[in-house]
Amino acid sequence: MSFEPSQWTRIITADPEHSRRYIERFERMAAAGADLQGESRTVDAMAPRHARILDAGCGPGRHGGALQALGHTVVGVDGDATLIESARAAYPEATWVVSDLAELDLPARGIRADFDVILCAGNVMGFLAPSTRVNVLERFRQHLTEGGRSIIGFGAGRGYDFGDFFDDVASAGLRVELALSTWDLRPFRPGDAFLVAICSPA
Repeated sequence: MSFEPSQWTRIITADPEHSRRYIERFERMAAAGADLQGESRTVDAMAPRHARILDAGCGPGRHGGALQALGHTVVGVDGDATLIESARAAYPEATWVVSDLAELDLPARGIRADFDVILCAGNVMGFLAPSTRVNVLERFRQHLTEGGRSIIGFGAGRGYDFGDFFDDVASAGLRVELALSTWDLRPFRPGDAFLVAICSPA
């Protein structure tokens, strides 16, 4: 089955150097002392010790790498081979896989689909092709262990209305357990510019 390319795929097809500039941007931010680990701290606080964690849309691996260092078993997936190459070089202890999230099927690659937590951060949801959104959420559900949760964060104004996202979550067989407006656990309110949704199988 062929899926509509994501917005990110369209960007890097038109500009092959985009991924390298993205990596360098976050390297500069880290060197300047920016706090880039709010997402991984939230996941670590919610996950059992030595959890299996899927970093969906992992980019160059800063969250997955941090979670691996904290004792979790991390698999990072991204459709951008340049970003995965950077993640493998920086955090070799974790497992990094090139795959479009719309085609996510880790058991076909010999990786168990029994994750305690799926992290999807960095506005990944806003880069999805609209026709693949429910499919991606379904694949998240299929890769969770019993009692597992997906933690999905993205900003407003990126072409994916929060109300539509909530509808898609339900269509994918998930339910939103808790909606937050920040990675430091502030409650979500209508009109907020960012959403962190903690979802579990319905």
